[in-house]
Amino acid sequence: MHADPNCLFCNIVAGRIPSKLVYQDDEFYAFHDIHPSAPVHFLIIPKLHIASMALLTAEHAPMMGRMMALVPQLALQAGCRPYPEGGFRLVVNTGADGAQDIHHLHVHVMGGPRPWLRG
Repeated sequence: MHADPNCLFCNIVAGRIPSKLVYQDDEFYAFHDIHPSAPVHFLIIPKLHIASMALLTAEHAPMMGRMMALVPQLALQAGCRPYPEGGFRLVVNTGADGAQDIHHLHVHVMGGPRPWLRG
């Protein structure tokens, strides 16, 4: 897998920076957000370094489909309540105007009883 040695999230995946693991397999790594905005707040990232949602191509579609299919399972395991009474929110910040701070594609998964601190 292509990794960027200067990328915070690539370094988390490599184990050089600690994280609180939610899930990992050959393609994806999920970990708790260090500044949660909801009772359940974790990120899921591809291990492949893709800087932004804006840079996805058709070749990434199968990988992104697999990533999205993981979200409901991981959300429930992390403590989100089942749909339809419960649920979760997905947020993908993209580029400067989209408030993207870390330039490695990541999906925020947030849930738990409302109201949340932010969002």
